[in-house]
Amino acid sequence: MRFVDEVTVEVKGGDGGNGAVAFRREKFVPFGGPSGGDGGDGGDVVFRADERLSTLLDLRYRRKLIAKNGESGRGKDQYGAAGEDLVVRVPIGTQVFDAETGTPVADLDANDKEFIIARGGRGGRGNIHFATPQDRAPRRAEPGEPGEQKKLRIELKLLADVGLLGYPNVGKSTLISRISRARPKIADYPFTTLVPNLGVAAIGERSFVVADIPGIIEGAAEGAGLGHRFLKHVERTRVLLHILTLDPDPDRKPLQDYDVLLNELERFDPELAQRPMIVAVSKIDIPDVKKRVSAIRRGMKTRGVDKVLAFSAATGEGIDELLHEIVRVLDAHPVAPTPRAQPLGRPGRATSELDDEGDDVGGDVEYVE
Repeated sequence: MRFVDEVTVEVKGGDGGNGAVAFRREKFVPFGGPSGGDGGDGGDVVFRADERLSTLLDLRYRRKLIAKNGESGRGKDQYGAAGEDLVVRVPIGTQVFDAETGTPVADLDANDKEFIIARGGRGGRGNIHFATPQDRAPRRAEPGEPGEQKKLRIELKLLADVGLLGYPNVGKSTLISRISRARPKIADYPFTTLVPNLGVAAIGERSFVVADIPGIIEGAAEGAGLGHRFLKHVERTRVLLHILTLDPDPDRKPLQDYDVLLNELERFDPELAQRPMIVAVSKIDIPDVKKRVSAIRRGMKTRGVDKVLAFSAATGEGIDELLHEIVRVLDAHPVAPTPRAQPLGRPGRATSELDDEGDDVGGDVEYVE
């Protein structure tokens, strides 16, 4: 199944039915008077969150969502039937915006939560409502009102407790496959993960949802790599788990990776960069990585990060300690943040240097406009 997290659609509520102009024509009822009924109301377009859905794929091929019109009124005091509502099921975490103004319209963040996106028009009144002592045979009725019509931008922002961040190939997919039943694609080349993956991790009696976000690299704001497209999926997360490791690429250093990604978060949404964050070094089953953990911890301490965990998703070393730390931070931040409607970013570039011990693990980053 294709993962679709953003679509643009047109929605329209049903038009109200017209009121009728009619008169009674019954035997032994002279001067029977008006008998035109009202038109029915048009149907509403309703969005309903459904936990069984995980993508906006259905809406990719339904660019126009139109509810049923109300029926027109008829004679003999018969009212027209109301138009049937159009109920559109969307994944939990769907946000709806006005495509032209960017104004937020709805945030469907709970299962079965509903929101009327476009209201149907009111049905017109029939001539039975216009009879007066001076005009006992009115020949006028009201037309039905048109339904609301809008152009909407619909975005899916996954709901998760923990968001995994890091450069490509730092081991995010391997970790989520270790701590949950999620089975993302794992390979030894960059950008293996092309769509976000969700998994449910458990430690003891506690469980939480983890989102594996495709790798973010420097210059994502200008479209490098996969760009900022998937960062919106961590806007609802309470905790960010930033994963570092050594990389064979000589231009990649763990501390520099941290600085660059933190800057990308800042450019995407300043609030997101202030989110509670856990930093961990992965792949410590590799001797070279394990040997450099101390240097990475010293470098992170100069950045205000006093605790850096280390783990190996391949062997399981350090996994329980990591899960307990995640639970501790989640308990300290029980309320999920509200995602921004339109995050903005700004460009920049980075330079690196050696640390104070001479270990080339990346240094402070200077960003130049």
